[in-house]
Order: sequence, then structure tokens, then C-alpha cells
Amino acid sequence: MKEENAEGHRRPKKGGDSREHWWALDAGDVMARLESSLGGLTPEEAVARLERFGPNRLPPPPRKGPIIRFLLHFHNLLIYVLLVSAVVTFLLGDWFDALVILGVTIINALIGFIQEGKAEKAVDAIRNILTQEATVLRGGKRQIVPAEDLVPGDVVLLISGDKVPADLRLLKTRDLRIEEAALTGESVTAEKRTDPVAPKAPLGDRYGMAYSGTLVVYGQATGIVTSTGETTELGKVNALLSGVQTLTTRLTEQINEFSQWLTVAILVLAVATLVFGLVVRDYSFGAIFLASVALAVAAIPEGLPAIITITLALGMQRMARRSAIIRRLPAVETLGSVTVICTDKTGTLTRNEMTVTTVITREGTYAVEGVGYEPRGDFNLDGRKIVPDEDPLLTDMARAALLCNEGVLRPAEEGGWETQGDPTDIALLTLAGKAGLDFNRTGREYPRLDVIPFESDHKFMATLNSVPKGAGVVYLKGAPERVLERCDRQAAAGSDLPLDIPFWREKIEEIARRGERTLALARLSFDERKELSFEDVQGGLTLLGFLGIIDPPREEASASVAQCRDAGIRVKMITGDHALTAAAIGERMGLGGPEPVTGEELSEAEEGDIRLLVQRSDIFARVSPEHKLRLVQALQSNGEVVAMTGDGVNDAPALKRADVGIAMGLKGTEAAKEAAEMVLADDNFATIAHAVEEGRAVYDNVKKALAFVLPTNGALAGIVITGVLAGEALPITALQILWINMVSAVTLGLALAFEPPESEVMRRPPRDPQEALLTPFMIWRIGFTSLIMVIGTFGLFLWDTIHGAPLEIARTTAVNTLIFFQIFYLLNARYMKASVLNLKGITGNRYVLGSIALILILQVLFTYVPIMQRLFGTAAIPAEEWLRLIAFTFSIFILVELEKLLFRIWERRRRMGEALRH
Repeated sequence: MKEENAEGHRRPKKGGDSREHWWALDAGDVMARLESSLGGLTPEEAVARLERFGPNRLPPPPRKGPIIRFLLHFHNLLIYVLLVSAVVTFLLGDWFDALVILGVTIINALIGFIQEGKAEKAVDAIRNILTQEATVLRGGKRQIVPAEDLVPGDVVLLISGDKVPADLRLLKTRDLRIEEAALTGESVTAEKRTDPVAPKAPLGDRYGMAYSGTLVVYGQATGIVTSTGETTELGKVNALLSGVQTLTTRLTEQINEFSQWLTVAILVLAVATLVFGLVVRDYSFGAIFLASVALAVAAIPEGLPAIITITLALGMQRMARRSAIIRRLPAVETLGSVTVICTDKTGTLTRNEMTVTTVITREGTYAVEGVGYEPRGDFNLDGRKIVPDEDPLLTDMARAALLCNEGVLRPAEEGGWETQGDPTDIALLTLAGKAGLDFNRTGREYPRLDVIPFESDHKFMATLNSVPKGAGVVYLKGAPERVLERCDRQAAAGSDLPLDIPFWREKIEEIARRGERTLALARLSFDERKELSFEDVQGGLTLLGFLGIIDPPREEASASVAQCRDAGIRVKMITGDHALTAAAIGERMGLGGPEPVTGEELSEAEEGDIRLLVQRSDIFARVSPEHKLRLVQALQSNGEVVAMTGDGVNDAPALKRADVGIAMGLKGTEAAKEAAEMVLADDNFATIAHAVEEGRAVYDNVKKALAFVLPTNGALAGIVITGVLAGEALPITALQILWINMVSAVTLGLALAFEPPESEVMRRPPRDPQEALLTPFMIWRIGFTSLIMVIGTFGLFLWDTIHGAPLEIARTTAVNTLIFFQIFYLLNARYMKASVLNLKGITGNRYVLGSIALILILQVLFTYVPIMQRLFGTAAIPAEEWLRLIAFTFSIFILVELEKLLFRIWERRRRMGEALRH
């Protein structure tokens, strides 16, 4: 309920009442409700309201301290398992390995702390958008005050270049145009006026409002503050962002699930071994307890978190080289599982540079080549290249576009083109440059004598220019309907003709169907007067033609969308722009589906309806920040893994909520960058496809690392259990188990992190988001290879003990046998299902060969260096033992390649059977 004062006026709530439809009220009602006047508030009233409403700034969110945030990175079951293993190792007397394990956990937490601890900066970035100062009227006097001191009822003055300091209801405007792309997503500046609009008008159509954080690009205005701080539209975005929960990645969830499963399995096996040894084998408690501890140490993959972290980090580095900057490490893997990319239009699929693509005269429709603000491009008429100098009517249109213009386009010192002014004016200058007009020379030959500036009330601009060999000429540009009503002739080759209204109305509809903005150009011969009035341009003009203007798609974006489609990824365009424009860009990008869904439809839809809409349509127009967030949530409710691209403040909540938020690095706001997991350094949609490819490769490498590391732990646990069941001495001690786990993980296992993407990685659909980390095939592979290693290692251990070898030599042979099993299996593990029996399969990853060389050196030291023998209880083994164990362990390479072959044959027959059934 709103408070009422003595006069019965409703008092706005703290910060102003954003629920009030200020845009639907006329200026007098707004001032009455805010108890203000054109002269502004009195200084005393401003102070009182500041006390009541609070400062015009966004509230900071609650924060966790750095120590708590760091410690939270240890709140993970696998980390707990590692810490327990460190304690166990310490109790076994091996300080070095205990420190190594502890170091792994600390490094893992530090990486997470650094990479993920910046999420709260998203809100800070939005808060810093507010201007520092504002020009206000207080007590009828103009003064400059800090923007945070503004209160509802303050009268604010705006001029070109200002950032709007609060939400304002406009009272007076003069040629006011405001850049609202960061809030609405529209690429065209908004033309503002003071008349009310419908209460349900979407944000981009509230012409009588100026919103906090937007930029005045042209004109001036007076407005009254309606909302400040958290109640502004910018504040609503901030509140959305603060309340959005960042999702954990699927890999994180799967690692947690795996950790829980592994912990339970280790405990069950250790307890069962302890009970079996005491009850069945009559071991002493001390001996069987050490065996149980050895089993637990064997089953814990100490090096696995480090391998996963390094695999993700290497993927992040590869992406950075391709202009995709990853801010949060797990997002590397999540990219590989993306099923839907929700992309903004302006600046993402399009260049955010307005371009004239169509010129229509009575002689024909010209297609204009070239995009962006570089004034180079050809004109084509009916498939024929046209030379503008040989087409007087086309040249006259280009001259009108150049002279009836307030923009600036000039070469930049560092290359490219420097622009100043409204994007539409820049597009017209670019057209003139393509037509071969020299800006400076044309300006000197046709100097401007007077101008009628563009205003939203009359929707046209006119200039009076001298003519080299005549009196003068008026050039007029504006909305087609406003220009047509002032024309009675149309320009044509030879001489002017009577105006053909039906022809031009048909052309307006034709341009609109293509999603292009239509601009009309006209001229009027004039006498030698030096002044121009509205009465002079009320009629009698000659229509030159129409221009079709659009923010063009990026050339590479269409190919990227097609590549994503081939990879089974749906692309959905979510924009604040008009439905016709969105549909036209969507058609050019190859986005299918029915008519675009509008923000108005989304506002009226229930959650279940939105879930159906996101399945049906790929184009959403005139959407607000809340709509974007609801669309992302609806897709996630449908089981999709969502990447959301954006560059504006309005995109930040959806970026934060998405599984992968992707911000534009060049034109994106700081709020968008801080909310996102990934930033595109080149603002290129094509970079997303490269990042998805790398993400899929990273996930493949994580699974390869699991398929390589877990058989070693399975084999070690199996060897310990087999030794206890057989009543033999342990073939490998707990310290030797730690050696195998850590040394093989940081050498052999790590080499798989450097695997390049496999050839078919972007020709397969995204993996099922619900797919388990350990698929049935993975479980089979791990069990199959573990069994080979257990049989081989325990077999050679028994061989040595039966033939009288000392226990130290038998154990040293067992350790080296397991290591060589890993060496040969590492070559198999490079491809999960494809054969490695080719040159690329054996030598395609130099890190694999380097890691093999390194571990061979380490094993020689482990076996023959006296200090290592004393530490790990090893002994030198004779040369013939090496020959026997190498020949024996090579069997795993042959068996796994044979298993792959049989699997490929089975899979090929299965596909053929399915094809025949269909």
C-alpha cells in the first residue's frame, strides 16, 4: 500500500514507485503525483526526500569473505577422500606423499577460488554504470549534483553525450535520441517524445521515458525523476542478477556422484577385507589393518582431480588462442555438452553497424554490397553492376544522403573508420562514400545555408544547400509517410513525373517484409534565400526514392549457425528488436520455425506454455530482461544445456543463469562480462563453434583420463584383495601403491590432457546431459583392463615367489609390471573406440611419447637407486625379468585393440539392423 500525505497524494515507495505506469500519464499528472514543478524541488525538500528514499545507487549484495569462499572449495566429497588419503599416508610415515596429496587439494581449491570467485563483480559492474553527476533544477536554479543525490521529483536536464542518471518521465524534448541497446537490445537509437503511450507498452516503446544507464546520443531534454536506485529498470536487472542462482556444471555434479559412489565402495571393500582376514585367514589385526589401509590407498585416485583440473586448464588455454576467454574453469567442459545456444541479435549475429542494403528509385531497385561503416561496395541493378557516376538519379540520392546529415565518418589513425553521431546518419554517409562522393569536396560545393533538425514530432530533417550553378536546393529525409505527403512529383530519368503513390506504398511494404527500416529522400529547388522554414517544405517536393537500412548479419555467423546445427545444437535468437527485423535476420541466418514469439506473448504465457514455446520457435522479439531469464529457465526445465550470448546490461541475469554465459568482449558491457563464464575477445559468433569443439574435446579427454586412471586403481585394489584371499603376502605395499598412483598420474595420465579433438567431434550430436560419467561401455572397459592388469601382475608375482625370488624382487617386478601395463594401455586410451594401429595413433601426441620416456627413467631410479630401494622396499631385478614382463604386458595393447575391433563390428551391424527395420 502506498502512503498518503495530508493532501491525499499517494507517496511513492522507497526509491520511487516503479509499479506506476509513468509513461501512460501526461506531464501534469506526473508532476502532481510526484509533488514537483517545472522549477524542480526546493533544496530543503530534496534533502528530505533523500533521507526518505535513500541514495540513487544500487545496493551491494551480501558477500562471503575470502576465507569462507576459499574453504568452500574444499566442500567436496572427492576432496574429503583426498584429505583422508593424505592423513593415511602421513600415518604410514610417508610425509612426502602426504604433502603431495595435500598440495593437490590446495592447488585445486586455489584454481577454483581464482577462476570462480569473481561472480559478485557482475553486480558491481552494473552499479558502476550510474553517472557520477547530474544537472538538475532546484528552486528554479540550475545546479550540478552527484547522481546518487537525485530523488523522485527532481527535474533533470539532459544534453547529447549524457548518461541518464535515473528513470525519467520526459517533460520537454528537442530532437532527443537515446541509445538504449544495453537495456532493450535494439540497434537503432530510440526517438523520444513527451506524449503518453499505452500502460502495457513494452520497454522499447515507452517513448516518453528515459532510463537510467542509457546514453543520450542527440538532442536535449528535460525530465522528472520517477525512480531511483533499486527501483529503476537498471535496478530491476540488478535485483534479477542478485537473485539468479549460478548452476553447477554437469561435470561437477558427475564428479560429486562418482566421489560418493567411490567412497562407499572403498569403505565396503576395506571393511570386508578386514573381516575376511580376521575371520577366514586368521591374520593378526595389525597385519590385516595395514592391508585394509593399503586397499583404501589403492582405490583412491589421488591424481585424478589434478588431471581433470589440468585438462580443463589446457582446454581453456586452447580456447583463449581462438579468442574465447574462459572465466570459470568448469565452463570449458560444459561447452561441449551445450544443446541450445540463445543468442542476442545486435552485435552478436549482426555487426551493430547500420547499413543501407537497398536503394529504390522509379528506375529500379539497387542492391548495395558491403556491410558496416567502410564506404566501399558496389551497386547492382537486376544483377548488373552499376557505375554511380553514370546514373544521375542514384548520384542525386547519394548526395542527398551526404548533405542532409549530422553524422561524421572519417578514417581513424589506427586504421578502420571513426564515427560520430546517429548510426542511421553514419549508414547514409557510408552509402555516399560507396557512390564515389568525396565528403569534403561535396560539402564545399554544396555548402549548408540552413537546417530544420530532425524531431520526433515531424519525423524528418531538411537542409538548404547552395548549388554550384544555381540558387539552392533543399534535401529532405525522413519517415516515408511524412515525406510522401510533402511530394507531388517523383524523380525519373530525363524529367520528373507525377507521384505514383500506390507504387511507393508497395515498396514500403516490400522493404518492411525484409525487416529493413525505410527512409525516404526528397529534394526541392529553391531561390537564393538563406533561411529555411517549415512552410517551405510543406509541399511541392520531388521524391528521389527510398533506402532500406538494416543492421546486417555477420558474414561468418550464418556458417557458424549451420555448423552448430550439424553438431545437433539449436540456435535461438532472443532480441529486444521488432519482430519483423528479427524474422528477417533469422531467415538470413537460417533459423527456421514459425513466426517470432513476442515479449507480449511471453508476459501472458504460463510457465508450461513457455516451455512449449521454446521448443516450437527459434526467434523471440521485443523481449525484456525478465523474458530472457524465463526463456533460459524454460529451456533448462526441458532438460537442455543452455549457452546464452549477450553484450548488454539486460543480458546479465540470463548470462548468469545459463549453463554457459557468453559475453561480447569488444562491445559488451562490464556487467555482461562479469556475469558470463566465457568472453568472446573478437565478438564473433563463429568463435562459439570453435569453443564448443574444444569443449567436446576436453570432455573426451576427461573421459579418456578416467578410462586410463581408474583401471590402475581397480587393478591395485584387485591385487590387494587377491593377495588377502590367497593368503599371500601383499604383492605391492601401501607406499608402492602411492608411488604408482602419483607417478603414473602426473606422467602417463596427464599426457591425455593434450589430446587434440577427434575428427568427428563436430559431426555428432551433443551428449545426453543426463548421461552418466561412467557409461556402461566405460564400466566394461575399466573392468576389462583392470582384470588384465590384476591377472598379469599377480601372475608374475607368483611366478617369482614360486621360483624362489626374494619378496623385495617379486614386489619390484609387480610394480614394474603394472607400470608397463599402463604404458601400453596409454596408447590404447588415446581413442576410446577407434583403432590406434596407425602412425597418427602411435605418434600423434608427442606428450604421450614424452611421458613414456619420463616414466621409464623414473622406474629405473625406483628400481636401482639405493635411496629409492630403502624408501620403497624395492630391489634390483635381472635383465631377463624385464624381457619377460615387457612381453607379458604388451598383451593388454593387443587385447584392447581386439576389443575395439569387435565393438566396431557390433556397432556397425546394429546400425545396419536399425536401418533395415526403418
